[in-house]
Amino acid sequence: MRWAVLSDIHGNLPALEAVTDEIRTEGITEVVQLGDALSGPLWPAETAGRLISLGWPGIAGNHERQVLTIAPERQGASDAFASAQLTEAHRDWLRQLPATRWLSPEVFCCHGTPDSDLVYFMETVVAGWGVDGSAGIRPATADELRQRLGTHRSPVVLCGHTHLPRVMWTGASLVVNPGSVGLPAFDDDHVHPHWVENGSPHARWAVIERTSRGWRADLRVTPYDHESAARRAETNGRPDWADALRTGRVGRTESAALSPMGEVS
Repeated sequence: MRWAVLSDIHGNLPALEAVTDEIRTEGITEVVQLGDALSGPLWPAETAGRLISLGWPGIAGNHERQVLTIAPERQGASDAFASAQLTEAHRDWLRQLPATRWLSPEVFCCHGTPDSDLVYFMETVVAGWGVDGSAGIRPATADELRQRLGTHRSPVVLCGHTHLPRVMWTGASLVVNPGSVGLPAFDDDHVHPHWVENGSPHARWAVIERTSRGWRADLRVTPYDHESAARRAETNGRPDWADALRTGRVGRTESAALSPMGEVS
């Protein structure tokens, strides 16, 4: 059993196509996507159409939930841009995505943790953003990982949300985050201000495989035309996304890029 695992595409169609090409070249026929597929100032409608045509199983992330349940005037800038582009057919597709799903009796999928689409599974946000160079985020401890797994049990747990590729072990579960296909860096203020950086503009994804010795996970790094995505973000008023897409690092933050009225400063 071999699966390609994608997450957090965020409407980045060129990155998705590059990863799809690699999946096809490797002869991988089973693919799952773990949510946050569309939100952002790139190609949300086109990405929705492509994913619908591919027919991969998937789940909803926090951004799918937010687009469907929060009034447009109350949505954040990335959700609001995507929401304005989506057709009713796209929304119908989003509505049928479950919050979690089993790929097989051994593989469970969630966006954040089994119980939340907002909680980071393998990372912990801490106070102190910007202090002594801190990004305000660290790897989860063994106790934190066990607490977030809760009563759930499966040999493999797939998650996304943090955009950070990582593999950790807790109890009898291999926890795998493939990273983000479409957005290699971002800043956020949920819980405490922090930023996430992968340090390169590449698309991230993973391959999991059941072998005679147990489950293995390979984290993948795929180049693509990230400059086209950065220019698209600039055209759509998000220089913070452009910085992240070009470098894999946070340059301008969302708060610096947007005025209090939600307009580009």
